[in-house]
Amino acid sequence: MSLSRREMVAGLGALALPPSPPPPPPAGQDVRPSPPPAGVAAPVGTAPERLAEDEGFWSRVARQYRVTRDFVNLENGYYGIMPEPVRRAYHRNTDHLNEVNSYLLRTTYKDQADQVRRRIATMLGVSMKEIALTRGGTEALQLLIAGYRRLRPGDSVMYADLDYHSMQYAMNWLSDRRGVRVQKLVIPEPATRQAVLDAYAAAFLEHPRLRLLLLSHMNNRTGLVVPVREIVAMARERGVDVIVDAAHSWGHLDFTMDDLGADFAGFSLHKWMGMPLGAGFLYIRDSRLADIDVAFHDETFPREDIRSRVHSGTLDVAPFLTAGTALDFHDALGAAAKQARLRFLRDRWVGQVLDIGNLEILTPEEPAMYGTITAFRITGRTSEAENVAIATDLMKRYRIFTVHRGGPARGDCVRVTPALFTTRDDVDLLATAVRDIARRMRA
Repeated sequence: MSLSRREMVAGLGALALPPSPPPPPPAGQDVRPSPPPAGVAAPVGTAPERLAEDEGFWSRVARQYRVTRDFVNLENGYYGIMPEPVRRAYHRNTDHLNEVNSYLLRTTYKDQADQVRRRIATMLGVSMKEIALTRGGTEALQLLIAGYRRLRPGDSVMYADLDYHSMQYAMNWLSDRRGVRVQKLVIPEPATRQAVLDAYAAAFLEHPRLRLLLLSHMNNRTGLVVPVREIVAMARERGVDVIVDAAHSWGHLDFTMDDLGADFAGFSLHKWMGMPLGAGFLYIRDSRLADIDVAFHDETFPREDIRSRVHSGTLDVAPFLTAGTALDFHDALGAAAKQARLRFLRDRWVGQVLDIGNLEILTPEEPAMYGTITAFRITGRTSEAENVAIATDLMKRYRIFTVHRGGPARGDCVRVTPALFTTRDDVDLLATAVRDIARRMRA
């Protein structure tokens, strides 16, 4: 019996396809990964930290990206551009989908979608039945927040000042929707591992009716990475559930779901996994599925199927058809090598400016608490206008593109986000520019 159009679209996700639609793979068989691009595979036996300093290797990786030479792009936190193998596959898949149309969706689609979910699950160390594909991290997290069923009037929910604004809005919405109180925690500055743990421990004691916590693994404002597993454990002892925002950390840091310990999480595929825009997924521990509402009373899938928690209608299928190529590229490098390189780039420029008296770096010098995203602030320059002006100055004087970020309780900042194609010279130029700006603002 063929699947309906509605059933096909609701489980969206597939691997890159050849020019003509193939027969579905046998049940339970993983799709064979394609060969990695020449020169991109991390050399066997080389420690990730040592490889991170090998500019020859990373210049070969950088050649896999088409990047403008008009400016130095250090604002890659919005989304991650596709490497060339992914970009080419995306174009082929867009053309192929346009040619065969619903034939693809009504023949090979469902089995291929399951292979994508299985592959993601294997990478995260979970079961395929705990993964559902979405249009991005925002949709995944909104579905988890809005669908969380265990809140009662008078309960409290909490987020931090550094959490993503769209997720803060969704938590605020629970006040009207569920009749709960919304609490806001301020992440301490300067942030240290112990200071962050102490802040959450104090918040749990202060709010005994707290039932739901939003927790960013790596936040989008300053790039701070918090000790998620320890915070989740503290929360669980007090009957508090945690929804983890892992949109920026997956494909950026080397971890599995077991390292987080959470029952609910939302992920992006178009940031550090380099897929086309419009792709993500959510995770719900199988034993906790009943605690998230079925989306809009969906009847496409049974209530015991996680895919019933997502109902997006007709989507752009091409990004998901390209998932296999993007995950192949990630696997060729390896999560450990990517993490080491991205941290190296951050350390390279930050290490050159730590001596500047009127400069504040908003991630600590604890490697487990940052990746490549880092924000800085000129002491006393905390307004939106002042930080927009700093980002503008970086672009006009040095042709370095960064972005102003608001949200931190102690004031606005400028966010810097290198990428895998960023060179040592790029971040050295940034260090020179930041030193110049701090000098001029001090004067």
